[in-house]
Amino acid sequence: MGSSAENTLHWSNSTVEVHKVVVGDYDNNVFVVRCHQTGEALLIDAANEHERLLEMCQRLGVTRVLETHGHFDHIQAIPAMREAGYHVAVTELDAPMLAEKGYDGFIEHDEMIEVGQLRIQAIHNPGHTPGSISFRVLDTPLLFTGDTLFPGGPGNTKFEGGSFETIINSIDNLLLIYPEDTIVLPGHGNDTTVGTERPHLKEWIDRGW
Repeated sequence: MGSSAENTLHWSNSTVEVHKVVVGDYDNNVFVVRCHQTGEALLIDAANEHERLLEMCQRLGVTRVLETHGHFDHIQAIPAMREAGYHVAVTELDAPMLAEKGYDGFIEHDEMIEVGQLRIQAIHNPGHTPGSISFRVLDTPLLFTGDTLFPGGPGNTKFEGGSFETIINSIDNLLLIYPEDTIVLPGHGNDTTVGTERPHLKEWIDRGW
């Protein structure tokens, strides 16, 4: 399963490839976003099973790692990634959670991250954690939401630093503003779309989770 023959392609169009593997005890989604034109790529969430991730990174031209947030299940492969020379970035608010694993830089809200000819917008959407961040690939329908937005509702807010009111505000004002065909790629589970989830916002608020 960790061989170079592993088929990781999840979604593609003429400009971008998305590769995906599911790793660890919590079935974390790890994504690689790759520019078709240049072959340059980045990895989102170095969660676990570092040997699989390193093989994928070498095969796909990954140059750096972005973390959607600092929870333990999303960061287990960071030491191996850094040892292999990959730059790991996280928001300053979630950086304390990476104190033991390490990191190399910060991601700012509204920062534009260039990967080959792709431009990826960082969207700070607190609530699951204070520093949770999503990534939108401009000129594509792709939105990587970490543990902020899933099929069927928001991420868990019962951990330290979580807030249901805050995550609802983030989802309403920062994520569900995109077109209905926007593809939501969460940190666990299957993809969904903004159009599928947007009608249920009031249900989530009423149920309180």
